[in-house]
Amino acid sequence: MTMKKYIGLSIIALSLGLTSCNDWLDKLPDNRMELKTPEDITDLLTSAYPETHPAYLLEMYSDNADLCDNNGWDEADRFQRQAWQWDDITEIRDDESPQELWNKHYSAIAAANAAIEHIDGLDPVEASQYSAQLGEALLCRAYAMFQLSTVFCNAYDPSTANTEKGLPYPTATERRVGEVYERGTLAELYENIDADIQRALPLVKNAYSHPKFHFTPNAAFAFAARFYLNYQKYEKTIDYANRVLGDNPTIVLRDWAAYDALQPNGQIQPEFYISSDNRANLLIQSVYSQWGAIGGPYQFGDKYAHGNRISNDETMQSTGPWGNSTNFRYTVWYNRSLSKYIFRKVPYEFEYTDVQARIGYAHAIYCPFTTDILLLERAEAYALLGNTQSAVNDINAELSVFHRDSPVLTAESITEFYNSIDYYVPKAYTTTLKDEKGNVVKDENGLEVKVTHGPTPKKHLHPIFDIGKEGETKECLLQCILHLRRILTLHEGLRMQDVKRYGIVVYRRTMNANFDITNVTDSLTVKDPRRAIQIPQDVITAGLEGNTRVQTSNQEGNIVNMVIAPKEDQFK
Repeated sequence: MTMKKYIGLSIIALSLGLTSCNDWLDKLPDNRMELKTPEDITDLLTSAYPETHPAYLLEMYSDNADLCDNNGWDEADRFQRQAWQWDDITEIRDDESPQELWNKHYSAIAAANAAIEHIDGLDPVEASQYSAQLGEALLCRAYAMFQLSTVFCNAYDPSTANTEKGLPYPTATERRVGEVYERGTLAELYENIDADIQRALPLVKNAYSHPKFHFTPNAAFAFAARFYLNYQKYEKTIDYANRVLGDNPTIVLRDWAAYDALQPNGQIQPEFYISSDNRANLLIQSVYSQWGAIGGPYQFGDKYAHGNRISNDETMQSTGPWGNSTNFRYTVWYNRSLSKYIFRKVPYEFEYTDVQARIGYAHAIYCPFTTDILLLERAEAYALLGNTQSAVNDINAELSVFHRDSPVLTAESITEFYNSIDYYVPKAYTTTLKDEKGNVVKDENGLEVKVTHGPTPKKHLHPIFDIGKEGETKECLLQCILHLRRILTLHEGLRMQDVKRYGIVVYRRTMNANFDITNVTDSLTVKDPRRAIQIPQDVITAGLEGNTRVQTSNQEGNIVNMVIAPKEDQFK
């Protein structure tokens, strides 16, 4: 099918003020001189939600994709290849490219700022009539900035946040030609998001005919919980999650049994998953995107994909402390002619502008905040605070709806399972078994005992916060939460946040048509500067400092990004 990439306001690095003009300000869609009523602000705020989402980019960037080597499996475009290879992306037209993510998120921030500026300019009595709109605008600004930070910044580390690069945080509409912004620090970025959230939460209300397309109180609390988890303020994560989940979270979780009963072909399951009638969905975001096709059951963009090996060894078809994953309430969609193993969640919608020419706009719909993910975020906060039983209770609550047998785990059973499997290595290899004294172990026939090591769901964790020693209950509990969350958030772009926060090493592997891993070519290590995706080149050219890149020359003398070797010898 022929697809036309949507091109909106073309260079909205301009909305950031790196270069700007009065003509552009005059053409902002808010028509700010006509803002006269709360309803006008409400209409304006429909433009304060970004029209793009980083899921496609971040799924390609994370450990949820291998290179699938088969003559019939091709890349969607150069953008997909550059994202998977961790290159500084030069493509600017793709809806999910760094350029468009930057443009659309700062465009949303510009709309939010116009609303905030208008309301803050009113007298207190009149402004009180706009409290709900002010709360929503503040949340939209904070959300767009947080989303950008997950793409273009490193994970928050309080010991380095005052020196780590942040992002410009505009708080007013532009009034000067050529206004230049500074990136500031990551500490300042998080402080600004924190301030907007705290100002917004007492104001936000549930006052819309289609509330799940706006920040309602529940969506706001879910956003706050996720932000404070990243901010390492775990008590706040628990507090805000409690306001949504309560003491019996199972009554607000997704009806996985109903989802599982649906046909996995077509758009039936994906459309059910993102439905505004679904009790689990707290915020719904419709965006321009081809990810529903590239990440969906189509022969399109399957050279780089969540394929057989990842699915079997690490995600949808992997074994966990809950037993065999075949008892989870989903059907793994796959077809031997394609490389993709799919969890049917992201719909592919196409808006035709010319039916005969078959061109138009590709759309995807996401649920950035759901009760199921919020529950696991609360479980993680409990685990990090040492409240083991509460964390286990939250895991079991999720399993009670997500797993057909509703297994009941304990801290002991979780610890036993993760200690029974090896840590991940990207490619299987065999060693000779030795005892504690280093002697080779032999079987009853005098033959050396061989042990095969390979990819597993358990990865070495290198976070800057305390998770206990490897093999202890706390670390195993976090392994369980990360394992289950990786499955639940598959195709949604959230895995990369865990990769950054937990210092997970990612490898670039090649899988052949027989689903064998034939090569390991690169690694994204704990301190690799490529973890923070490069900001758009247009923005750098306009004067904003780019992300750090350690560079060296290859044999041809060309400058390339330097790969920092992993600590472990895992290129087996």
